[in-house]
Amino acid sequence: TLMVGGRAMRLTIVGCSGSFAGPRSPASCYLVQAEYEGRIWSLVLDLGNGALGVLQRHIDPMAVDAVMLSHLHADHCLDLCGLYVMHKYCPDPVSRTRIPVYGPRRSGERMARAYDLTPPDSMDSEFDFRELADGEVVRIGPFTVTPHLVNHPGEAYGFRVEADGTVLAYTGDTDTCDALKPLCHKAALVLSDSAFIDDRDVAQGIHLSGSRAAQAAIDAGGVQRLMLTHIPSWNDPAVCREQAAAVWPGRIELAEADAVHEL
Repeated sequence: TLMVGGRAMRLTIVGCSGSFAGPRSPASCYLVQAEYEGRIWSLVLDLGNGALGVLQRHIDPMAVDAVMLSHLHADHCLDLCGLYVMHKYCPDPVSRTRIPVYGPRRSGERMARAYDLTPPDSMDSEFDFRELADGEVVRIGPFTVTPHLVNHPGEAYGFRVEADGTVLAYTGDTDTCDALKPLCHKAALVLSDSAFIDDRDVAQGIHLSGSRAAQAAIDAGGVQRLMLTHIPSWNDPAVCREQAAAVWPGRIELAEADAVHEL
């Protein structure tokens, strides 16, 4: 079986490069899996540019049960266009089932535009687009997902994913905000945006730095593991880790593409 040692969830980091695909990783994409009713359920959090290729190393994308888009910046959603092509033109018609895609308002319209579809053409035959709302719980097989509206340009969410009592918190892209407390509270693992460097990146309302990610995890209470992600390739991850370690009392983990974590 998938679950090892009675673990509730398996997290595969498909892509973790911040803001654009990097030389060693696609942009943001996380595969979360759990066993339920005799089969493995697969949830994809974000599908940024470059991610669909690497995703195929870990799962047949046609077998994904749902996709959740934290927001509509290209590094979090653009490879949905490729998944659309797979579904529309796959030569095996048995595999064609409409995938639920949860995202901000008008996600379907935005993704159709990205693929240069003009009305009445759309992606609605391939995807079942559903709107996220702050605090409105989504249930997918074994997963209970609570979206929290966070502090980033545009409509952006973090996802609190729970299965069998275990919580994975994914901040999406955000700066410090009150929503991070309920999002991350008592999480087994927090996947935290850490795109900014203290004293260098001074813009507000866009991203966390390592130190702000660590402070948010402490403020949330009960967080077991903190993993920094969304680090652009122009950053030295060691600096991000060092800035977080000045605040976080435990070990600071760095997300790495293709790494698998049992939660």
